[in-house]
Amino acid sequence: MVREDQGNQGHKKPYKFLPKLGIKTRFPISKAKGQNPKLSQGGFRTNVTLNSQKKIPKPASTYSKPCPLSEVKRQNSVSPQFKSLRWRLLGSYLMVMVAIRVISNGVVYEFFAHSLYQQLDNRLLNLAQAAAHSLVAIKQDKDAVDQPAYRPLDGDGDLDIPWQNLSKPDQSVEWFGADQQRLAISGTLSPTFLLQEGFQTGEQGQIRTLTIPAYSYRQGERQLEGYVRASESTESVEAVLSQLRWGSGVAGILAFGLMGVGGMWLTRQSMQPIEQSFQQLKQFTADASHELRSPLTAIKASVEVMQTHPERIHPADVEKLAAIASATSQMSRLVEDLLLLARTDATTAAREWMVIPLDELLEDVEERLEPNAEAQDITLKWLLQPDVFVKGDASQLFRVFCNLLENALQYTPSGGTVTLSMSTDETLVVVSVEDTGIGIDPEHLPFIFDRLWRADKARTQRQEGSGLGLAIAQAVAQQHGGDITVTSELGVGSCFQVYLPIVS
Repeated sequence: MVREDQGNQGHKKPYKFLPKLGIKTRFPISKAKGQNPKLSQGGFRTNVTLNSQKKIPKPASTYSKPCPLSEVKRQNSVSPQFKSLRWRLLGSYLMVMVAIRVISNGVVYEFFAHSLYQQLDNRLLNLAQAAAHSLVAIKQDKDAVDQPAYRPLDGDGDLDIPWQNLSKPDQSVEWFGADQQRLAISGTLSPTFLLQEGFQTGEQGQIRTLTIPAYSYRQGERQLEGYVRASESTESVEAVLSQLRWGSGVAGILAFGLMGVGGMWLTRQSMQPIEQSFQQLKQFTADASHELRSPLTAIKASVEVMQTHPERIHPADVEKLAAIASATSQMSRLVEDLLLLARTDATTAAREWMVIPLDELLEDVEERLEPNAEAQDITLKWLLQPDVFVKGDASQLFRVFCNLLENALQYTPSGGTVTLSMSTDETLVVVSVEDTGIGIDPEHLPFIFDRLWRADKARTQRQEGSGLGLAIAQAVAQQHGGDITVTSELGVGSCFQVYLPIVS
């Protein structure tokens, strides 16, 4: 069910939520009943209240995908920024150590595997060379393979030990003629792959073979007699490598556990001096901001008193007093912002927060900023859901949404549109502030929530800003158990999304 929001005819409706918050505003909450939604200066206001059972889709996907809801379902801790930094440092440390461990294990494993297979190849070479001397006898009598081992020394430079003395149970020897037809075999292994000179591995890696040619010398000429193939099972080698893998895996798990514990301890130790320095800096900021309030208030009051008696002021000093008043006001706002951030950082325990109807709070924000939109000829669109409650500090949440909408109006040109919408999850409400403004450079997005950080383009358009508005908004949102994300595209616009837990 969709309805237009209307007030009482003939008079302004009273403030409905701001007085409860202790927030003062110069702007009325709504217009008289029957007034044309089109504003006199060309701005437009569209205020739609949706049925609570109908969810509003999130802003258009012209921007990058926002963070998932699960990433913001968390409670704010004492130092969330340092907690996050600790985990990032620990993750980086573990990634480096795991990479070193994996690479070193791989190198060690490959070294041992190469060494074991090198030893196997040496055994096959010795066996094949020894068996090659029996090829001529086997060609003459195939039963010669079963004759007693005897190998006289012939001084040809190769191995003169009988092959029967070198053969092992997991080895076999095959003799082939020059036509590659097998003449005889000794042993239990019988490879089925084609004969090929050199080393081969077959039978799904279970058999390693070496094939060498055998020659005879007659009248100084070398003549090919045939081939000898020596084979050996790789089972023993793979058994050793399997034990090595298991041992390396168990040792790796133990090492990863120790690295995790050690990494947590080292990270904590390395972060302690930084945390102490940061705590001291926050304390100094809070103390300095508190102490600066009194002299700034005195200066501001003195200037205002002087300005109330213009006859006592020399005409040449009028502009100087106005400049002093402006600078004092700007300095006072900066001090108040710094003090608010310091108090937010110092707040660790949950406070007695009130239950807030979020739609009423956002309507108060709307009435606060509607004159600004009217003056800038910007269309405001409000898509709200009733009966959505959050728990927290209403004045701080009011400031969060005011900051976001002020930024949206500030950086949206005349004729543009700013949309505030709500959508709900089972446990979260998402308030989206979307504009059609200048957008934010992608390289600036990681820094826009940093304190006192401002992009060059922002400085040229908003000199009076302090650069603390978004930092305050993020700190308040995190203090309320939520978060703020932003997506943007240059020339298209930006979308800020505030995630807050829903109170049942």
